[in-house]
Amino acid sequence: MTVLRFKQDHNHEECTKMIVPVRDALEILNGKWKLPIILSLTYGAKRFKQISKDINGITDKMLSKELKDLEMNQLVKRTVYDTFPPTVEYAITEHGQSLEKLITELRNWGLKHRKHIMGR
Repeated sequence: MTVLRFKQDHNHEECTKMIVPVRDALEILNGKWKLPIILSLTYGAKRFKQISKDINGITDKMLSKELKDLEMNQLVKRTVYDTFPPTVEYAITEHGQSLEKLITELRNWGLKHRKHIMGR
């Protein structure tokens, strides 16, 4: 595992090797809704309206778009059940579960940052 170390004496090639995969990850997880959707689904498979209730402020149109993007990137799985009317359920995939450490670290950093900025 590569450990990120902030250093002054790196070369262009090393820098690029760090930037490209970070940009790839940010491209997939960009925006303010994707990580909250993933977090919602870490608590179990849910229907569309259940996810919507978990995430304050997201519109149905945006939730639909973000779920499609997450499904395309194999982070979320959409299952349609043969009922009338059809029941659709979303669940985090094994690949999506691989984000657990990252999300935990972002949460921890966010808590520290809030304390730092608020002075508490």
